[in-house]
Amino acid sequence: MERVPFLDMTSVHQEIRADLDQAVSNVVDSAQFLYGPPVQQFEEEFAEFVGAKHAVSVGSGLAALTLTLRAWGIGPGDEVIVPANTFIATFLAVSAVGAVVVPVDPDPSTYNLDASTLRKAIGPRTRVVIPVHLYGQPCDLESIGAVARAHGLKILQDAAQAHGARYRQNPLGVYGDAAAFSFYPAKNLGAFGDAGAVVTNDGDLATILRKLRNYGSEVKYVHQIQGENSRMSTLNAAVLRVKLRRLESWNHRRGEIALHYQQGLRGVDLPIWPPQSEPSWHLYVVQSPHRNQLLQYLQDLGIEAMVHYPIPPHRQAAYQNLAMPWGSLPVTEQLSRQVLSLPMGPHLSDEQVERVIETVNVGVRRLGVKAMRGGWQNGRNRRQTI
Repeated sequence: MERVPFLDMTSVHQEIRADLDQAVSNVVDSAQFLYGPPVQQFEEEFAEFVGAKHAVSVGSGLAALTLTLRAWGIGPGDEVIVPANTFIATFLAVSAVGAVVVPVDPDPSTYNLDASTLRKAIGPRTRVVIPVHLYGQPCDLESIGAVARAHGLKILQDAAQAHGARYRQNPLGVYGDAAAFSFYPAKNLGAFGDAGAVVTNDGDLATILRKLRNYGSEVKYVHQIQGENSRMSTLNAAVLRVKLRRLESWNHRRGEIALHYQQGLRGVDLPIWPPQSEPSWHLYVVQSPHRNQLLQYLQDLGIEAMVHYPIPPHRQAAYQNLAMPWGSLPVTEQLSRQVLSLPMGPHLSDEQVERVIETVNVGVRRLGVKAMRGGWQNGRNRRQTI
C-alpha cells in the first residue's frame, strides 16, 4: 500500500533542483559563507513580500523572538502574555530574557489567542503580547491590537508557521510592532537548516537587531552593545531566495488541499479561522476525542499523520516552576489530547488527498466518533455539526 507522507520534502526540492544547485554552487564559488550578497538580497525580497520596511535575518525563529524582546529592553520583572497552545519556543524566548511567561488559554474554536483572554491576563507588569499564528492560521489581530494599544503593550507576532498568510488582505508581518519568522526546513518557506528573520517598520528596532545578531557590532571589532552570534548563513539565504519565488504558488496548492479536506472529512472537528483572514496552511489540524486510536489507524494504513503538540509547554519539565497543574488551562490541555495533524504540503496529489479523506472517514466510523464542530462551505467559514 502506497505511503502518504506527512510532508514530501523530496518532491519540493526536485521541483527546483536546478535552481537550488546553481544557488548553492554560486555560494561555494564565492566562498562568502557569512554576509554574502544573498543575505541582504533575501532580506530585501522578504521585506517586500510581507510589505514591511525592514527584514533582519537571524539564526532561528527562536532567535527572532528572543532578540526582539532584548531589543525592546524586556527583562526581569516584566511579564509577557503568550498563548499556552503553542510550540515551546514562544515560552523559551520570554524566559531567555529573564521575563515572566504568562500563558493563557486560546479560543476553543480557532485554537489561537483572542482579545477576551488577553484582556483578563493583563497586569501592571505586562509589557508585550505574543499572538501566535498557529498552524498558519492568522489570529484576529484587529481585536488583539485594540486591547494591546489600550494598555500600551508591544505586539510581537509569532509568525513561525505563517509565511504568506494574510489578515485583511495584507501579509502577516505589517501589523503590530514586529513579527518573527522561522525558516526551519519543514516550514512553508524552509532553509537548509535553522534560520529566521524579524520584519518590522521600525528602523530603530532593525538597527538594534542587526547589532544584537552579530556580537553587538556593526563594524568589525567595534562592539557597541552586548550581542550574540545569530547570523543567517549565505547558503540558507541563497536557498530561501529560490524558494521565496515559489511560496505563493505552493501556498495556493496547500489551500486547495485544505478545501478538499474541509469538504470531504466527516466525524472530526475541522479548522475554523477569522473570516477576514487567509491561512497559509502550514498544518491541517483536526480534533477528535479518539485521537490516539485514529492516529494509530491512519499510521497502520500508511497515512503519516502527526500530533502537534502532545505536551503543552506549561506542563513540560522545563516549566515546572510555573506550578500549573493539569486543569489550569483546560482548553490547551484538551487540545493536546485531541488534535491530529493530517498530511499537508504542495506536492500531495489529489489521489493522496482523497485517500487521506477516505481513510479518516472509515476510521471515524469504526471508532464511533461524532464531531462536535466543523466548518467550511462555499468559500465561507461557518460552524456546523457533521
